[in-house]
Amino acid sequence: MKIVVGSDHFGYPLKEDLKVYLQELGHEADDLGCQNPDEPVDYPDVAIAVAEEIAMGTYERGILICGTGIGMAIVANKIPGVRAACCHDPYSAERARKSNDAQIITMGSQVIGLALGRQILDHWLASEFAGGRSTSKVEKIKRLDQIKKGG
Repeated sequence: MKIVVGSDHFGYPLKEDLKVYLQELGHEADDLGCQNPDEPVDYPDVAIAVAEEIAMGTYERGILICGTGIGMAIVANKIPGVRAACCHDPYSAERARKSNDAQIITMGSQVIGLALGRQILDHWLASEFAGGRSTSKVEKIKRLDQIKKGG
């Protein structure tokens, strides 16, 4: 799977670990985030870059990491066509895909450790949108995106 990742300086260690893990799993991971943890990076800039790539369809999924994951999710969800979910446990990560069809997962490096980050990623990657009763709800979200675009 083609995946885009990004982090600010707080999320750098977890992002770097997850990039290695993604490659071990056989995924292609492109990094649009912080390249040096000693140089501060504003998380909105990274979230916008990753979310725009997802919205254009360049990548199937995206991963964003900051201190809490919350700021990244807020910003990514401002981009029409993007559904980003902040997940700090495996069940939420699974449901983010199955119920909400989230293309982006956000995590907080100051909330979870490396091992849990990998476990969360495993559940998210293994899950697909289940449809069913969730379909009409996701369609309502998509209609909101059309309003944002002016159409």
